[in-house]
Amino acid sequence: MSIYEISFSPTGGTKKVADFLANELSRDITNVDLSNGKEDFHRFSLTKEDVAVVAVPSYSGRVPSTAAERISKIQGNGAKAIIVCVYGNRAYEDTLVELQDLLQQAGFSVVSAVAAIAEHSIAHRYATNRPDEKDYEQLKGFADKIGDKLKRNDFTTPAIPGNRPYRKAGEAGVVPKPTKACTRCGLCVARCPVGAIDPSNPAKVNKKVCISCMRCVSVCPHQARKVNRLLLAVVNMMLKKACTERKVCELYL
Repeated sequence: MSIYEISFSPTGGTKKVADFLANELSRDITNVDLSNGKEDFHRFSLTKEDVAVVAVPSYSGRVPSTAAERISKIQGNGAKAIIVCVYGNRAYEDTLVELQDLLQQAGFSVVSAVAAIAEHSIAHRYATNRPDEKDYEQLKGFADKIGDKLKRNDFTTPAIPGNRPYRKAGEAGVVPKPTKACTRCGLCVARCPVGAIDPSNPAKVNKKVCISCMRCVSVCPHQARKVNRLLLAVVNMMLKKACTERKVCELYL
């Protein structure tokens, strides 16, 4: 089985889930990195014999707009899609149904859906170190069931939770800034999925372009990009009630 792993994973949590599921299904994997702003996504054209694991994080219960725009450029041509949304233990709301619609519009046939949990990309105290052993055990069971469905040539689309129209997209309001430890090495500039950081001065960030993905924070070798402490405290407080209880992964088959 030929597998395409198509993922948008600025801080790596979503890719952990996508990697695990894809490797459980096949060892012949083609990776498509939706966070690479320099990639020409029009060049990816699948066939009806292909299977794609398409994974995105949930941003305020929606597919990140950057990921949605790049997915729309890929040609599905009847390929089977396993859609995955990964969230930080709060809720994924309309992410899966929006991802389903995006993939179907791009010519894919959605055969299963997974909602999984990873450490929150901003408020790290929630879902810390997830996916963990229990998550991977559950995901392995999911992969076995998905593999069995594909082997039976059962390509039906399951009922996937969510609302149409989707909830209103949240605005990016958490913009990391450099500290005195910044050496201007330029790694954050090179790795920003949307090109929001000024190449000539990494201290300057275009707030209208930034999507609060936290990629710059996660890749900085000097831990020199931070979120304002007061703002982070507010975010933690707002998420406390919804994120404290452990959520489990969900499968729609």
